[in-house]
Amino acid sequence: MIYSITLNPSLDYLVFLPKKPFKEINRTEREVLFPGGKGINVALVLENLGFKCKATGFCAGYTGETLLSMIKNHVSHLDFIKLKEGQTRINVKIKYLKELDINGKGPKVTEKDFKNLLSKLSNIKDGDFLVLSGSVANGLKDDTYHKILKELKGKNILTVVDTTNNLLLNSLQYHPFLIKPNLAELSSLFNAKIKTKKDIIKYAKKAQELGAKNVLVSLGSKGALLLTQEGQIMQHPSFITGMKVINSVGAGDSMVAGFIAGWLQTKDYKKAFEFSVACGGACAISENLPTKTDILNLVPIAKQFLPK
Repeated sequence: MIYSITLNPSLDYLVFLPKKPFKEINRTEREVLFPGGKGINVALVLENLGFKCKATGFCAGYTGETLLSMIKNHVSHLDFIKLKEGQTRINVKIKYLKELDINGKGPKVTEKDFKNLLSKLSNIKDGDFLVLSGSVANGLKDDTYHKILKELKGKNILTVVDTTNNLLLNSLQYHPFLIKPNLAELSSLFNAKIKTKKDIIKYAKKAQELGAKNVLVSLGSKGALLLTQEGQIMQHPSFITGMKVINSVGAGDSMVAGFIAGWLQTKDYKKAFEFSVACGGACAISENLPTKTDILNLVPIAKQFLPK
């Protein structure tokens, strides 16, 4: 089973504005409402590809109910903890000359709520995947992922961590199977200016020295770079060079889903890496998260990575 945890999910409200100067009152060209949260995105893409997932985390209020109603028919197992107070946050993504994100704070999670989550995670078995992805909820601290991994210590599970700063740093001692920083996140992790391929490799290796097994660094329009626990260093160009990027939201999550899917099907780092880049690219040129058809239209050979 693949477990994905989203501690601070959202409703993502995409607003498309006409390319004209702002006025006191502005009217949209159109708007779209999507379920949001990095762990949820990973689960949705994996389900699109034919892999069953169990998604958990926290939700609250009317917006939380709306979120669950939007994903209940698209994820095999939902086991979210419903908080007594507050509302699941709404993130506003403004599509104008550039993309502007305004992310909500979200409801407060108590220590009792967190212990409830840990209890649910006790069902994870050897061989399962666990995806810890995104920011933590209001009320939780930078050691939250550390606490989750400490609770699961001793179980033979494959952990994927996709987050930032101390949340990521504090998780490395538990040797996650995969981390996926982008260039800015890798730079922030080590408080360094990372510009060249040599720099990327240097600091990805530092992450490995701190405990990460495989480090996948997403490079936007330049593709990605992977350092494996076997000492391999791979770089792959983007599959969408020259194409129009429609929506970058979820591209990194699609990469994570693609890597998990590719690894489960092939146990081959190179193939998992290639499929990861394909999934990220397919997301970037789609308005929503990529479907199986979106990915196969972009990279027909990707069929080998999908369940039969």
